Amino acid sequence: MKKYKFLIWSAFILVSVRVNSQADCVLGVGITNDSIISEIFQLNEMQKEKLTSFSAELKYRNDVLNNELRNVKERHPQGNETELRQLAEKYKNVMDSMGKVQTMIDKRMLTLFNPKQYELYQSLCKEAYRSPYIIVPTVYTDSIVDKN
Repeated sequence: MKKYKFLIWSAFILVSVRVNSQADCVLGVGITNDSIISEIFQLNEMQKEKLTSFSAELKYRNDVLNNELRNVKERHPQGNETELRQLAEKYKNVMDSMGKVQTMIDKRMLTLFNPKQYELYQSLCKEAYRSPYIIVPTVYTDSIVDKN
């Protein structure tokens, strides 16, 4: 009996965490204009170059995934309920892939942030009631390190 109570309690905790968790705080590389991200976070030249590169990569990957969505929609049979469910599942998988690509690109950009830029990102996420991605900011040799 104890074992079953533990399993039920564990399942309840998992469901509670999922229901009460905040949405991820998307940086928006490739969605938000690069100049806006650059200005808000005061990016250095290397960061600006990487941002441009990451934005282009996101666009390319999303173009591929959008083509996949079109192919799924145009080529998948939709004659009965089972086929429609399969279509919906394929569509969801592609959309999930788009979200994973966005997360990957945003995290790559965030790893290039220095500690102050990352703190700003975290504070903006907090204001928006979003959960920031957890990364380790980069310490640049030209950055001033606060020893306090």
